[in-house]
Amino acid sequence: MPATLTSTARILAIDDEPANLKLLEKILGSQGYGTCALVQDPREAVARYLEVKPDLILLDINMPHLDGFAVMTQLQALQDPLLPPIVILTAQAGREFLLKALDHGARDFVAKPFDRVELLMRVRNLLEAQLAARLLHDRQAVLEDMVRVRTAELQETRLSVVRRLGRAAEYRDNETGVHIVRMSRCCALLAARLGWSADACELILHASPMHDIGKIGIADAILLKPGQLDPDEWEIMKSHTMIGAELLAGDDSELFRMAREIALTHHEKWDGSGYPHGLAGEAIPLAGRIVAVADVFDALTSRRPYKGPWTTEAAVDFIRERAGSAFDPAVVEHFLAVLPEVAAIRSASPDPD
Repeated sequence: MPATLTSTARILAIDDEPANLKLLEKILGSQGYGTCALVQDPREAVARYLEVKPDLILLDINMPHLDGFAVMTQLQALQDPLLPPIVILTAQAGREFLLKALDHGARDFVAKPFDRVELLMRVRNLLEAQLAARLLHDRQAVLEDMVRVRTAELQETRLSVVRRLGRAAEYRDNETGVHIVRMSRCCALLAARLGWSADACELILHASPMHDIGKIGIADAILLKPGQLDPDEWEIMKSHTMIGAELLAGDDSELFRMAREIALTHHEKWDGSGYPHGLAGEAIPLAGRIVAVADVFDALTSRRPYKGPWTTEAAVDFIRERAGSAFDPAVVEHFLAVLPEVAAIRSASPDPD
């Protein structure tokens, strides 16, 4: 065994006989093993284990207070992924005894009285195996860290794409970026009120800004028309939901799946009179129902080239009156309950002068 391994290996010896501990310390020290922690009282075994973090355990079976089987049970309960190999020190050699020891986690046996050469060979072999296991575990941990970093980078890239696409749609619609900031925060607020998890609330926060991305595909003559759209123009305008869903298709991440769902369904209505598919009630995904309320409220209370901002009271009345027809009544109920927080979101991100 390399000298560096013998000098750095940590061995924990547990035996109620002081003479046995001294003998083990002498045999192991003669081969350069630098750390050999000795435990005479088995009740101290777990505490010493946590302190020393050994690479190998030498364990007697017949001890007062706690026998070796009980000690192994306590060590297993720690659920250490790198629990070191346990070598049983015993004068017993019966088959049932050996099977019981193996069942409790023992990896090898050394008979008493100790044979010096045998003991050292078993210690060396098990330490080398533990070293290999530790290296493999560390390598796996490094790989997992690399995957986490790469996943975080990919998520950040997706979020960057989301934000840019959302802004692109707003530039096409002569809106300001604060609309999607307020609307998305209101969506997350509503989702939390509806009992969504923190991760799901963050998901809708980032996915909802792409609700109108399909407007990129609508001609300026229709999108920016100052007056009312004729029936043919309105049909073209409604197609932005399908265009948005198509633009967001092909990425199987949770973020893009929710964004596509929102783009496609945020103009559906509770009574089935919405578009593009005329979905009704709970057939409309909840994310789409949440965005419908948040988007309409913020649009009504915001200034646009073709209209002034509504008062909060007027916008709230509009949404309340349409609960059960345009909007999910439950979502409206929760929206009304969080109006102070919605007002705070608007105050934090006001429209530019």
